[in-house]
Amino acid sequence: MKARYHRQITLEALQDRFDRPFLEAIVSANLSQDRPAGQLGHPHFHFDDSAFEAGNQYMESQRAIILETVVKDDNPLPACAAFGRLTHAAQDFYAHSNYVALWLAHVPEPARSDPEQIDPVYQSIMDSRDLHSGKIYLPWVLFTYIPVFGKAVKALIPRDSHTWMNLDSPTEGHLFSYALSAARKRTVIEYENIVEQIDMRSGQQAVYRFTGLERRM
Repeated sequence: MKARYHRQITLEALQDRFDRPFLEAIVSANLSQDRPAGQLGHPHFHFDDSAFEAGNQYMESQRAIILETVVKDDNPLPACAAFGRLTHAAQDFYAHSNYVALWLAHVPEPARSDPEQIDPVYQSIMDSRDLHSGKIYLPWVLFTYIPVFGKAVKALIPRDSHTWMNLDSPTEGHLFSYALSAARKRTVIEYENIVEQIDMRSGQQAVYRFTGLERRM
């Protein structure tokens, strides 16, 4: 997703769950995944190239960083940064894969007419052999961003590409609103899961260290 939508999703999902400086650290780390160094050679950061196993392993590695940090360190910012990286991957899953299209094919009306009804963790879709994400065709994809020539280059890129499949902004069509809703819901789910794990492992004070909400108490 484009940066403005990653930021929008993250703020909407987490604004009441973290102290503001902590939330900004999460957003900053989330957005930093789209810098050039985070794009090239790291499809698992964004669930590109159908790198689902590697993407899930990457998210698990960020959860491990969070759990280790809040137990051993009073500085919560590394944990917040890890959560930002985790949420970026989770959000891109819906924008870069055909999850939304598969969900729409699975559910009856009227649910599929309302983007807010989308289930972001529909297990049969998560396990489906039909689930895939767009391929990154280098270097051709880089030329699609060049004014004047971009559209002509895009027409030559295969339809299984990220260029054609992505739901990164409203310009990609009506499915974008479903991807946006699913990404926001998944961000809340990831928050709830990690907070539960922190609480079970280290107690409520560790949760306060992670979220910064102890400052308000």
